[in-house]
Amino acid sequence: MTVLEGQPGVAQAHVLDVGDLEPGGAAPVTRPVLCLHYDPDQITLSEVEGMARGAGASISAQYAHRLLPIRLVATEDDGTRLESELRAVPGVTAASVNLAAQVARVEYDRTVATDEQIDAAVRAASAAPKQAEDAVAASQGWYARNRELAWSLMSGALLLAGWLLERNAFEPRWIPITTYVLSYVFGARDNVGHFLGDLRRGKFHFNIDLLMVVAAAGAAVLGEWAEGALLLVLFSLGHALEHYALGRARSAITALAELAPSRATVLRAENGVQREVVVGIDLVRPGDVVIVKPAERVPVDGTVREGRSGVNQAPITGESVPVDKAPGDPMFAGSVNGEGALLIDVTVAIGDRTLDRVIKLVSEAQTQKAPTQQFTERFARVFVPLVLIGDVLLIVVPPLLGLLSWSESFARAMAVLVAASPCALALGTPAAVLAGIAQAARNGVLIKGGAHLEALGSIRSLAFDKTGTITVGEPSVTDIVPMTGVADVMVLINAASVEQRSQHPLAKAVVRRAVEQKLAVPEAGELQSITARGVRAPVDGAVVEIGRALLFEDAGVVVPQDVRDAVTRLENAGRSTMIVRRVGHTPEFLGVLGLADEPRANARATLVALRGAGIQRIIMLTGDNAGVGNEVGTAVGVDEVRAGLLPEDKVSSIKELAARGPVAMVGDGVNDAPALAHATVGIAMGGAGTAAALETADVALMGDDLSRLPFAIALSRQAKRVIRQNLFVSLGVIVALVAVTVSGMASIGPAVIAHEGSTLVVIANALRLLRFRAKG
Repeated sequence: MTVLEGQPGVAQAHVLDVGDLEPGGAAPVTRPVLCLHYDPDQITLSEVEGMARGAGASISAQYAHRLLPIRLVATEDDGTRLESELRAVPGVTAASVNLAAQVARVEYDRTVATDEQIDAAVRAASAAPKQAEDAVAASQGWYARNRELAWSLMSGALLLAGWLLERNAFEPRWIPITTYVLSYVFGARDNVGHFLGDLRRGKFHFNIDLLMVVAAAGAAVLGEWAEGALLLVLFSLGHALEHYALGRARSAITALAELAPSRATVLRAENGVQREVVVGIDLVRPGDVVIVKPAERVPVDGTVREGRSGVNQAPITGESVPVDKAPGDPMFAGSVNGEGALLIDVTVAIGDRTLDRVIKLVSEAQTQKAPTQQFTERFARVFVPLVLIGDVLLIVVPPLLGLLSWSESFARAMAVLVAASPCALALGTPAAVLAGIAQAARNGVLIKGGAHLEALGSIRSLAFDKTGTITVGEPSVTDIVPMTGVADVMVLINAASVEQRSQHPLAKAVVRRAVEQKLAVPEAGELQSITARGVRAPVDGAVVEIGRALLFEDAGVVVPQDVRDAVTRLENAGRSTMIVRRVGHTPEFLGVLGLADEPRANARATLVALRGAGIQRIIMLTGDNAGVGNEVGTAVGVDEVRAGLLPEDKVSSIKELAARGPVAMVGDGVNDAPALAHATVGIAMGGAGTAAALETADVALMGDDLSRLPFAIALSRQAKRVIRQNLFVSLGVIVALVAVTVSGMASIGPAVIAHEGSTLVVIANALRLLRFRAKG
């Protein structure tokens, strides 16, 4: 319970015993139930389920969540309206809408709410899922795809025509007025349509759409037909451009889904003969064998059965150079094959491929509201009613006091309503989050929501697990110390001959070193293992023994002092040691091997880059002894090493560091899950290779490559700067516009230009993140 309650977004975790009532329900539970209370704006249902599973709980199929593509081409208020419609469906526990991403997330109780009810609620809010609409539009040409822009341009053309007729005193007078009216019709068509649709359903929403129509109608009443038409033209044109700009960010994410081919070439037996058959990707099953020809995209996750090739995995892992693939190596859908043909054994069903999981998690991340976005929504809930009250007072009070005429007061009030509309405020943060997450995904980094994007940008301390994170994760031979008169290769050949029969990680490291040096290693006889001591086996007629000093001392054999000195020297340097003896040889003790889990080749350079990105303190946490930990820590340049830690000790260290300020923890996402969960941001490596890393971490480096980490942190810092800039611009424009419209220095026209202009500015500023590249 303590671990779960410590998670960001989890308010309370407790167990309902048999007979207890469910929250909000009348029926008592019939078996113990884990009850989690969480904030859906900070954490998704799937993340909650992952935490519960990590805590040992079993998740029932009662609760589910859906991600719904939506089509809201009106204003930011419609997002709130859709959330209200969805939350009103019985059984829906949470709903969140991201207008910038045009996606809604719904979490619901399957025993109460149905998919049909949820879809009906979306249709009721005039936000019907857009797949069918977009498919029809794509087949109908430019107008169907850009209807909003076309109507806006038509409204502008009619406004220009009406203005020219009026300027030249065209008679009769009703002709230019009719032209203006037609301009109103085209400019207000969507806004009025949504308003009338609400009235037909018996609902009334006073939003920015209605506000603009009222302001334009007010201008017409005052005889300012051209100004009212200009208001609608600029408002509709601004929205068309906003959706085009946001579409660029959305396309960066939807492009992920297009990485994997829709068809695959599969080996199928026909009449006892294996033939190549091209099938739809949905017909490929685990166990099938897929053929990938040179330069083709890989359609499946699996392992190489036959063939060798260099494969570009950049779309999945962000690795900048092709990776050589041989039989037994893993393959990821969306990768691009190089020069060789490959046969791939399919290991994962379509829908559960790494690429599928990434797309699903990125889609969920779009609906997670960043802290700044939550602030702007709270601000808008208070600010908008105050503006409406102030606007009514602006209409009524000045005329009663004789300060302004009724027409002047009304005109200023309409201009103030336009000026105070928080469109830029509502779109600036989600647009930046959308672009930041998209750019991270394109570079092999999965950031699971706006909250994590902002939090990563505030990190000043970084804790690393040692094994598999700072180091390679497997031992290698680092030292060969031969005795006098013995060659290095003789020590290695004798050791590898015996160890090739063992499955111990240290034994595999010795054999791997012999293979790397292309040594001819003779076959050994039957292997005898002595527990906690070592191994022995006959090699070319002589017994070869490998192990600790105790192996020889227990047999009454004296270990020479120069051998002991070599062992002491290597162990003080953080090495594991293996003494090699060949009975009957002169000298019998051939030498000592030193082995260690070495730091990654790019670890030191990565830590230097992290300091350049603003990280002030780097700590390494390890369960190894202090000698090994300090050796690795010194080699890579960390500020502090904490050694001899159990998993719970790592959690305590993270809590201590977090008490001083935001801290990120980098680990493998599996063994380090508790420490990752307690960090401000948990970062898992190797996300492409394990579903656990994707599920448990806030950020996942898809490749097993530390060098992606400085990019992720630099991108998050830039995203945070962009969010602050957008907040400053949007609030500054609102304050300035309210001031000049209340004083009468600006009318509706300039207010609309500044209002729509500021919205486009913050969106364009956010889109800069799509071009972000880390320095150096």
